[in-house]
Amino acid sequence: MNDHGDDVQPELPGRVRRRLRSSRLIQYLLLQAVIAVAGVAVLLQSLPGPPAQYQVTAFQLTEAGAERAVTLPYFSPLRNAMNDPPRFRGHFVHPAGEASRAWSVFLPRFTNGVEVTVNDVVILDSRRDPAANRPDRNTPAIAVIPASVLRDGDNAISIRLFIWGPITGFLDRIWVGPDEELRPTYNLRTLVFVTLPVVFSSWQAILAVILGIMWVMRRHEPAYGVLAAAMAVGVGQAFLQTPMGETPFSRFNVILISSAPIESALVLVFALLLSGWKWQRYAWIIFIPGIALALAGLFGNQALVRALFLILAVPMVGISLLIMAVVTARSALQRQNVASFLLGCAVTIMLTCWIVDLLSVFQMMPNRIFTARLSYSAMLVAIGAGLTWRFARALNQVDGFAGRLVTQVREAEEKLKASFAREEERARAAALARERTRLMRDLHDGLGGQLVSIVALSERGNGSAGIGDAARAALKDLRLVIDSMDDIGGDLMLALGSWRERAMAQLRPHDIALDWRAVTAQGLPVHPELRPWHVIQIVRLLDEAVTNAVKHAEARRITVRIETLASADGLERGCITVEDDGRGFEITPDGGAAGAAKTARGLRNMRSRAARCGAELELSSCAQGTHKGTRVRLTLPHRFPDSDGAAG
Repeated sequence: MNDHGDDVQPELPGRVRRRLRSSRLIQYLLLQAVIAVAGVAVLLQSLPGPPAQYQVTAFQLTEAGAERAVTLPYFSPLRNAMNDPPRFRGHFVHPAGEASRAWSVFLPRFTNGVEVTVNDVVILDSRRDPAANRPDRNTPAIAVIPASVLRDGDNAISIRLFIWGPITGFLDRIWVGPDEELRPTYNLRTLVFVTLPVVFSSWQAILAVILGIMWVMRRHEPAYGVLAAAMAVGVGQAFLQTPMGETPFSRFNVILISSAPIESALVLVFALLLSGWKWQRYAWIIFIPGIALALAGLFGNQALVRALFLILAVPMVGISLLIMAVVTARSALQRQNVASFLLGCAVTIMLTCWIVDLLSVFQMMPNRIFTARLSYSAMLVAIGAGLTWRFARALNQVDGFAGRLVTQVREAEEKLKASFAREEERARAAALARERTRLMRDLHDGLGGQLVSIVALSERGNGSAGIGDAARAALKDLRLVIDSMDDIGGDLMLALGSWRERAMAQLRPHDIALDWRAVTAQGLPVHPELRPWHVIQIVRLLDEAVTNAVKHAEARRITVRIETLASADGLERGCITVEDDGRGFEITPDGGAAGAAKTARGLRNMRSRAARCGAELELSSCAQGTHKGTRVRLTLPHRFPDSDGAAG
């Protein structure tokens, strides 16, 4: 669906969609056909050769006990001829004036091994170079003829063709002439059929390591790991040599060299995964030919492996290529991206090379030049390079996104800092306003009421005694408000020390003793969140408790206990207990005092103050018996509330 609302294309009718898909399919198939035809035309072209005057084509062939005249190139019907190899005898002329120039024998292509003799002297035996004996290679050979061997005029040349399968023997045209005339062609063929495959295989090894690392870092994309495994198998197959006999590593070499079905199966799995296919259990069937061939190499002999290679490996490679062609075509038509299109073209080129190689094996092509392996390596390198490029591009996009994200985070951080400064200023102003409101309320509720009483007493003219008491109460309340503004660092014991002095001054005229007991060494826990309004509520609550004891209890002693208790949840809580030995009173079911309206109102105020601080107030009183008196127990919270709104 298009993201631009006004540009949404209407859905095409089913018939139109089918016609469009058919048109795209026809165009794609026509393009692949053109690529295949162009590939065949290129493969039919021969590489430049040495001057024709040095070519030797007419030979007498002795093969299977029969002798006949043949013209090179020659396809032998034999698949194994080691004890009695086909022997080609011919002649070439060495002019008398060529004594100053070195002459060579150049063989552009042969299967599997050759031994070249000039005038009954062996000058070349390819079996000494196992890399040249691989049936899937196009390794050329050149040998300089020693000057002592050459004769002016007619010279005899003999070639023995060693065949050990799995395909039939083949000997291409040969040239005998000056080395300087033959060497450029040899160098060109070496570059194309030896150096270039080594370069591709080296690239495969590097890309296999890179893709393996990419797969380790991105396990959710198994396509990287599968392609890395395919490349690793291909590298092992490319650099190993054909074992000429039984050695400790010959079986291992045979297994890796004949691992083409495993390699093609891995590449097929990669193509399927790249097209969006999910691995299925039955997919292991595509590895059966490769596993069977590996077991034959492990427990059988080289002859068995060569025979099974034609039955298992060659068809498996072809089937894999056909499935890949279908998969890539479907992916290219559905996704319509460059990567799928290029992969489809690469598969077509490789399938064309494989078909041409197969035709050359069945002697339906004039020469036996195998290009499937070279095109396969080139395709793997192209795919690996494409994946690496895609990975690098993704990293660049991630880096660009990270850069943009850093810039956006920096901008957001600056905005956040500005917003935080504004919020901090606003919070400071709000806290200042709350503190101002609290002070106003405290002054109004405490000092304001006392001043009103003083004014009323002075206007009534009831004497100085009442005015003095009211003034002292007002002064006490003013000191309480001022003391609550001091920074006590969360240590409530400092505020209680000031309250103790005021309480003793209040009790002294009434001959009431104050028993101050700090049960625990630390007294009360330190509360960093303690605010002035918490302090004033606690001090006023204690004042109320002492005042009630003075006015109503007729007590002779007031005991104040300060301690730190460990609660059931493992947290420490402070506890302040005010206990008198007065007459006590009866507590109603709702927690109030029975019979005394002022006392009941005072108790309600005490409970309200405790609730506003998040504390728990426990009140007990006994009016009869030996344990008469009242006890007010205030259990402080582990953490005081942040605002006065916690009062509930």
